[in-house]
Amino acid sequence: MKKYFVPASCLSLVFSLFVFRSFAQETNRLPETLESLQKRIAKLVTKPQYDAGLFGVKIVSLDTGKTIYEHDANKLCSPASNSKLYTMAMALDRLGPDYRIKTSLYAKGKPDENGVLKGDLVIYGRGDPTINLKLHGNSMDMALQPFVDVLTNAGVKQISGDLIGDDSYFKQPPYGSGWSCDDLENYYGAEISALTINDNELILKVKPATQEGAPCELTLVPSTGYLQLINRTKTVARGQHRNINLYRPLGENVVYVEGEMAVDDAGSNEDATFHNPAGMFVTLLNETLAKRGIKITGSVRTVNWKDREVQPFKSEEWVELGAVSSLPMHDIIREVQKPSQNLYTDLMLLHVGTKTAKPGAAMEGTTTEELGIKALRTFLSEIGIKRNETIFDEGSGLSRDNVTTPAATVKLLQHMGHHKCSDVYITALPIAGVDGTLRKRMKGTAGENNVHAKTGTLRWANSLSGYVTTASGERLVFSMMLNRYYNTDPNLSKTADMDAIAVMLAGFTGKAND
Repeated sequence: MKKYFVPASCLSLVFSLFVFRSFAQETNRLPETLESLQKRIAKLVTKPQYDAGLFGVKIVSLDTGKTIYEHDANKLCSPASNSKLYTMAMALDRLGPDYRIKTSLYAKGKPDENGVLKGDLVIYGRGDPTINLKLHGNSMDMALQPFVDVLTNAGVKQISGDLIGDDSYFKQPPYGSGWSCDDLENYYGAEISALTINDNELILKVKPATQEGAPCELTLVPSTGYLQLINRTKTVARGQHRNINLYRPLGENVVYVEGEMAVDDAGSNEDATFHNPAGMFVTLLNETLAKRGIKITGSVRTVNWKDREVQPFKSEEWVELGAVSSLPMHDIIREVQKPSQNLYTDLMLLHVGTKTAKPGAAMEGTTTEELGIKALRTFLSEIGIKRNETIFDEGSGLSRDNVTTPAATVKLLQHMGHHKCSDVYITALPIAGVDGTLRKRMKGTAGENNVHAKTGTLRWANSLSGYVTTASGERLVFSMMLNRYYNTDPNLSKTADMDAIAVMLAGFTGKAND
């Protein structure tokens, strides 16, 4: 009989492949029974590393209502951006998926036979978040073209008065309650305004100079003189680490750009926020109108809520030349949830607060934000969430004072899962491994293209709440909130165990009633 000899290296390779496969099968082994699933989840949630923090979890079958697992589900946690689940649920419920926000153009009368509009033109905002570069082919002229069209259709060729940006529809300061002063220079803490433009931020392109020692090249997109740049950057030797910092004093439109960039650096894009977005709006609109041949002989200025306390705006005394409408709510909710957009969320809270308030509700000392929170409390009460279960200061979750429970969040998700707008609500959420804030998470697992969930991140808060369909076809809702956890392993994500639980749910082949 002929003998065959297998080299030791091949045997080693086969053994290694066997061990790897066995390890992979073990680590990817999916629970087949409810009891097994519960034990696996508990093993992760109750790790000693979480003892000093708070890890609240609740998982419920959307189909049967049965609780699959819960741990500290009734403890108040900071939800971070899971707050957006609440605000946008209310907005969708109260306004409907096809609702659009209107920005009006008012004048004291119509233009004369020569196209001259005598008196001021007021651009009256109500919180439309969709006038920006990214939704209009990266062109500000295209974003503002609908306003040009309104004037052209009204026969306006010249304005003999001022161009006024009026953001008095919202009666409050430009920041959300409970925001940290550290947030206010960053894009996620951009000022809130009823007349918002380009997410109330600009892109600052920074490129190295051609020679070492020279200042870097700075370019604003869109180009404008509304924001003044103080260039204190320096181009340094090849291969040096990039270090670019922006500082804008609060209430000013001066940005100090400091730091170093290597001469061979490809450059970077920085986010630059600005003060008084209504002023930026009419500045850019004035430039666009000039390009279209519509001249303004007066000044460009703004009016805010404090100005209107002295001189109230009475729409019945003005002529509405036309209006520009936002994208519909079913698009706005997607633009909120996928990237976790703070500004849009707070605009929706304030818009609903104003829209649903009873006449005379905006009494002296009551802000529009407070009206929005009152509307949110009413909505949550209607769906069975008690006031002491969800306590919010603002809508986006940037406030560290927002608290809720995983149990309340699951109740909200259950309600919206059966809502007439459930498809709009769920499909707006980030999809694991596909898009939004989950695009890089759970790739290559049962959770990919399955888990639809909202993320949340603050320094001491991480959350993940949403929907998943099990391998057996059962729809589940879940909420996981991890607070006050200090991660000592730089190679381990704080959200690793949350993702692992979501993947377990996606791969679960049993049923909640097992």
